[in-house]
Amino acid sequence: MAINELRAIFNFAKAAEMGSLRQAAAAQGITPQASSQLLGQLESHLGVRLFHRTTRSLSLTEEGRQFLASAQPGLATLQQAIQGARRGGEAMAGPLRIVAPRSILLEVVWPVITEFCRRHPQVEPDVQLDDRIGNWVEDRVDVGFRSGYPPEGGVVARRLLSLQLIVCASPAYIARHGAPTCIADLALHRCSGFRHAATGKPMPWEFQVGDDIVARDILPAFCTNDIEVEARAVLGGHAVGQLVGTTAAPLVRSGHLVPLLPQHVAQHLGLYVYYGNRKALPERVRAFIDLAVEMLANNPAYALTPQELGLAQAEPVRTPRARQTK
Repeated sequence: MAINELRAIFNFAKAAEMGSLRQAAAAQGITPQASSQLLGQLESHLGVRLFHRTTRSLSLTEEGRQFLASAQPGLATLQQAIQGARRGGEAMAGPLRIVAPRSILLEVVWPVITEFCRRHPQVEPDVQLDDRIGNWVEDRVDVGFRSGYPPEGGVVARRLLSLQLIVCASPAYIARHGAPTCIADLALHRCSGFRHAATGKPMPWEFQVGDDIVARDILPAFCTNDIEVEARAVLGGHAVGQLVGTTAAPLVRSGHLVPLLPQHVAQHLGLYVYYGNRKALPERVRAFIDLAVEMLANNPAYALTPQELGLAQAEPVRTPRARQTK
């Protein structure tokens, strides 16, 4: 049914209820002329007269009474559906479908989910670990997170914080193998590699060199497709790694890792929260997004300051040129 027909039927039912087109128009927030035009369109469409009308009175014809009796149950059901949908959109209860990459879920997003559940225990989170942005409608996603570049695909995205790419190693590794003092020195070290989810190939490391971001292919001595496994390899002294600041920052502050090459820390990537139509968000979705912004936007816990990078930097130890140091 076309929306103009549905509106015309609502207008007819309201006029029958109130006994006046003028009052029906006021109740709907339209002009009396618009209400009269809607009634005329409906009568023309049905091919019958629904009201006996004079300048002072309005009464149903027999056809009008029959049509109203048939239409009222459906109108009542539709009104209930509309009210139910509005209540659902305003309720702080029901499912909340969240998508986030594994690399940032536990360290960054999980505290937001925990706090949200504490504040709104009637909400039912459904969390999926996925780096891709799939079919927003078919997957029925409410809110997603992405690290890297802003997502595309007709979604609204907000940058929450910059993601540092920090080269780091454990104190034990540095004690055994020394520390690189320039990008070229990395070729003499055991380095970790992170496999791209789509290609399966190790991703290049990216460095800030002057005003440019420079990518370098690093031959990995330890390779994985899981950020937590890579972090454990670096923590265990098996390799030098380039870790995202959200992972590296707390480990550097605790003394478990030492940042290297601080002058080349890149932070061109970002963490984004993304969602669908800004105007039609259910209240629980809007509240979760607001909390994510409150807890994560430019949060200093997830990045090292220049002072921390400088103060925590290892003493320059030249890597021996012999390959057996690897």
